[in-house]
Amino acid sequence: QVQLVESGGGLVQAGGSLRLSCAASGRTFRRYGMGWFRQASGKEREFVAAIIWSGYTTYYADSVKGRFTISRDNAKNTVYLQMNSLKPEDTAVYYCAAGPREGYLGSQYDYWGQGTQVTVSS
Repeated sequence: QVQLVESGGGLVQAGGSLRLSCAASGRTFRRYGMGWFRQASGKEREFVAAIIWSGYTTYYADSVKGRFTISRDNAKNTVYLQMNSLKPEDTAVYYCAAGPREGYLGSQYDYWGQGTQVTVSS
């Protein structure tokens, strides 16, 4: 069982930055692929970024490539999402997820956090 708790969301102006954190419980964190997803109001959840268990390989949605960076610290059981050059269209609830392997689909993940709101004003 893995419990995930996101933090770091908030209100930021367009062009600004935020860093989201996702703290995981359990000693098996390092075995899991991790992902970040987001869901804007009235829209479906969408993939943002993922990282393999070692941290050596990452994946990004085209919409955030070059602006967002996913990373993890297995010693701290934490995964991060550094978000730079934020745009109003990045406004959403951001969720972290853990699964046996990283992937682009939500169905590939077994555990989810409660989400953290990110609002980007124009």
